[in-house]
Amino acid sequence: MSGSVLVTGGTGYVAGWCIAELLERGFDVRTTVRDASRAERVRRAVGSVSGRADRLEFAVADLTSDEGWKEAVDGCDYVLHVASPLGLNASKDVEAMLVPARDGTVRVLRAAVAAGVRRVVMTSAANTASPMSYATDGVTDETLWTDLDTPGLPAYRRSKTAAEKAAWDFMADYDGPMTLATVLPGAVFGPVLSTDALGSVRIIARLVGGAMRGTPRIGLEVVDVRDLADIHIRAMTDPEAAGQRFLATGEFLWMYDIALALREGLGDDGRKVPTRQLPDIAVRVAALFDSSLREIMPALGRRNRHSAAKARRLLGWTPRPAEVTVVDCARSLMDHDAIRK
Repeated sequence: MSGSVLVTGGTGYVAGWCIAELLERGFDVRTTVRDASRAERVRRAVGSVSGRADRLEFAVADLTSDEGWKEAVDGCDYVLHVASPLGLNASKDVEAMLVPARDGTVRVLRAAVAAGVRRVVMTSAANTASPMSYATDGVTDETLWTDLDTPGLPAYRRSKTAAEKAAWDFMADYDGPMTLATVLPGAVFGPVLSTDALGSVRIIARLVGGAMRGTPRIGLEVVDVRDLADIHIRAMTDPEAAGQRFLATGEFLWMYDIALALREGLGDDGRKVPTRQLPDIAVRVAALFDSSLREIMPALGRRNRHSAAKARRLLGWTPRPAEVTVVDCARSLMDHDAIRK
């Protein structure tokens, strides 16, 4: 394969693996950082899994400003727009997450059009294609859109939905050769390249380190970060992907099942992993005092699942078993001394 790719948000967990995989497949890669001083840390992280990190280029750009995006995307054939405000409870101000996510997406698309990019692949989230009540039985696909008018919609979910909608609205008004595809991942786990951007994997560190007294009755659709990088590249290069949304969700595991997989897969290293399932009432009471728990309360007892059949059918995407992913994640965290003893 050949071509030049811009990956936005190079310091991020998913972006790092996208960069590494692109380099290994022979692409020329440039990535954005908000601060030039972070560039060498990104190169070292990518270099831990790719022998081609010396070919990685950097550009300084921020989703909140037009400055730098023209230079960032200049000469690129493709853009993987991975950057976005991340994290549960990152801000009590919904607008603080929504505005840079939505406006930043449009900013990247405009720059891509001006540069003659062939295709943009945007990282969205599975919860942009979800019913409000996760506790309702059912399987949903990419045809469903989260309702932005739903009262109490969590800030992260609102920002991701608004950003993806803005991207498709932009393309609806655009009449040109560039195409768009979006990837909607579930809960992203797997090996880490550094401890700078742990994201969702912190829950694995908490389980293995014994920081949790038990597991809440929350189910996660686990996707490996390496498989997520793979589906981004498939969506970037496959003609069938133009104009499509792709759910990238793997196996559904209750947190209790994740704990059991860690216990079994890690042996003595997993001895602190809790195997007691917490009653829902205990989690609800704890959420009164823990704002991070309040963010995940809508998922308590969740039974709704997403279907990744479209990605399998059109792109030939085959994610690895979830148990392998969470154990590999834990071992990687231990290798990086990211688990509190």
